Amino acid sequence: MTGVGDRAPVGRRRRHAVRVPFTTRVGRWSANHPWLAITAWLCFVVASVFGGSLVGTVKATTQDSLHGELARADRIEQAGAFPDAPPVESVLITARTGGLDLPRAQAVAADLSARLRAVPEVARVGDPVTSPSRDAVLIEVELTGVAKDADARVGPLLETTGQAQQRHPDLRVEQVGSASLSKALTETLAADFVKAELISVPVALVILLFSFGALIAAGVPVVLALSAVAGAMGLAQFASHIFPAGELVSSIILLIGLAVGVDYSLFYLRREREERARGRDHRSAVEIAAATSGHAVLVSGIAVMVAMASLFLVGDTAFSSMATGSILVVGVAVIGSLTVLPAILVILGRWVDRPRVPFLGRRIQRAARSRFWAVVLRPALRAPLATFVLSVGVLVVVAVAALEMNLKRPTSTDLPRSIPILRTYDRLAQAFPGNDLGTSHVVAIRTDAAGGPAVEREIAELASRIEGDGRFAQGRPPTVRRSADGTVFLATVRVTGASDSSEATLSLRRLRDELLPQTVGTVPDTEWAVAGRTASDADFRDRMAAALPPVVAFVFGMTFLVMLVTFRSVVVALTSILLNTISVAASYGLLVLVFQHTWAEGLLGFTSNGAVVSWLPLMLFVILFGLSMVYHVFVVSRIREAVQRGVPTRQAIEQGIVSSASTVSSAAIIMVAVFCIFATLSIVEFKQLGVGLAAAILIDATIIRAVVLPSLMRLLGEANWWAPRFLTGRRRTDATPRDSDADTQVIMVAGDR
Repeated sequence: MTGVGDRAPVGRRRRHAVRVPFTTRVGRWSANHPWLAITAWLCFVVASVFGGSLVGTVKATTQDSLHGELARADRIEQAGAFPDAPPVESVLITARTGGLDLPRAQAVAADLSARLRAVPEVARVGDPVTSPSRDAVLIEVELTGVAKDADARVGPLLETTGQAQQRHPDLRVEQVGSASLSKALTETLAADFVKAELISVPVALVILLFSFGALIAAGVPVVLALSAVAGAMGLAQFASHIFPAGELVSSIILLIGLAVGVDYSLFYLRREREERARGRDHRSAVEIAAATSGHAVLVSGIAVMVAMASLFLVGDTAFSSMATGSILVVGVAVIGSLTVLPAILVILGRWVDRPRVPFLGRRIQRAARSRFWAVVLRPALRAPLATFVLSVGVLVVVAVAALEMNLKRPTSTDLPRSIPILRTYDRLAQAFPGNDLGTSHVVAIRTDAAGGPAVEREIAELASRIEGDGRFAQGRPPTVRRSADGTVFLATVRVTGASDSSEATLSLRRLRDELLPQTVGTVPDTEWAVAGRTASDADFRDRMAAALPPVVAFVFGMTFLVMLVTFRSVVVALTSILLNTISVAASYGLLVLVFQHTWAEGLLGFTSNGAVVSWLPLMLFVILFGLSMVYHVFVVSRIREAVQRGVPTRQAIEQGIVSSASTVSSAAIIMVAVFCIFATLSIVEFKQLGVGLAAAILIDATIIRAVVLPSLMRLLGEANWWAPRFLTGRRRTDATPRDSDADTQVIMVAGDR
């Protein structure tokens, strides 16, 4: 390496200074002002957390997520100024074993009814009702206030029911309703996420211990990732005032923040350690890591954020809030990796490799080259065509299963019965089959003052037309509510079967396309819309299908541009899109194989409903396309570094992949472990999200990066780096520095001091 005292001429130093990468300049500043960088980071995180808690979170409401006909139905209903339906809870009394002692159950019900009337949050208590089979007694209780915040007021009622259960242990006294069910699910999710946090952090730490062999080196990425998550959580509260926060935004921030935050730090630390092993001094190693791995972190972070930004095209509040949370946490993780991490490494110095873990400490001196991955890579380099065809063929076979994907939004029947209140729900449905009124469509109708009588006649005609149609509930004609001025009507049309059944879907289509246009639609100056669970599910699926093409086009286009600008190669940009698409398709196939069939039910603790959650394919595509770029950018950057040093492409592929394999493996194992933890949560949506992400990352970091990518690059040879002439002229300006460039930068740093 050139000595510090052998300074280049001033003019030459300036010419090189202009070409110093942005990440190097940032890393150099942090290395020269480490305590200032760390203090600024801590102030940023603390300010974000406390500032976010002060401004609070604006949560998305049901109205925020309404679109199309559902939004029109809501506007019509609001125009009618109907009083809000009171939240209703059901208290069920049954026998624990054997037959029910009905007189005793009725006496318990009478006593409990009197106690419930004394609860301030209770507006009315109905008379106890005996089930047709005389094996259950039901008490219906109306709560005060409105339904949207009833879960916050149902606690005293649940406490009173629980006390009755304690007084009568031989009976089963339990409560279920929309408020208590919402409260139970919220508590279950909160407990799940606490478990995920408690497990994911130690798991990541253990993996990093095996990767680094030293406690401090393993702890730095975890601490930095957690601080990035905390900062992003605070910023997300500010952002919720623009994009109201959906239910999943905190989960997405935690999921993605831990994964990318740890991985980015891992890339940086590994490169810094590798440069020290080559004889660099500590500060020089940090600066070279900033120029190389730091550059890869910046590019991959931009790619992830660009991919997540495509969710704004869906036009749905839930997706917009998830996009906002993801972009924030990735952006914060990138900033932390480029600024505070170099500062920490400079302050720690050699202490970053202390204390060494017994039997693992020798990994500190282990060579960067991996013998295992050299063996795995051999077929791709020696027989690239056969390797490419065979590996891609296997992935395509797995992806074919995705053609059978059935989409569905989970209902209460899909929730785990390990939650006690859901078992109560089942017992209530069995004892009082019609208690929940079954599935229904809600037809909202608005007319002028003169059209009211005509609308009433057409609603009666509608009732007569559905008689005899097995898709509609027979013997239960539509119930109608009228506004005070007689211009708005809400007709509830009951349906046979579950809300997601084919009968319910067919009845919705007939109602919208045939029955309503021929009846209510004939009244002049009248508008109508159909809402309800079935309508909501059908419209959501249609919206996802309509959103997919523009989202895919946006992700493809922006990914191409990011990779083109980064590597100055059209071929690298195109192959990036191709390989990521294969990885995502294969993960779709695995998702179908696991969740639409029953063989994994016992393993993952769920009951298959024969479908994939309807929002998951779009969400998985965006997340996976972004996260896959983390590894792709890192690996291709190492290959290009070798090429720029004059290494032949075949040898550069081997050097780049083998030298980065252990780092990519460790990073992928951490991501897969974090995602697998989410597969252990109670709710099926999170199980599917965790399995889908874990499977895709595993495929991407092994088959794609170690088999498909090298075989494809080997086939393309020098064509990998082809680009139009207007790009090739600028190729060296953004390049990762060669060894000689790195030496020059070290000289400049010394001179600047």
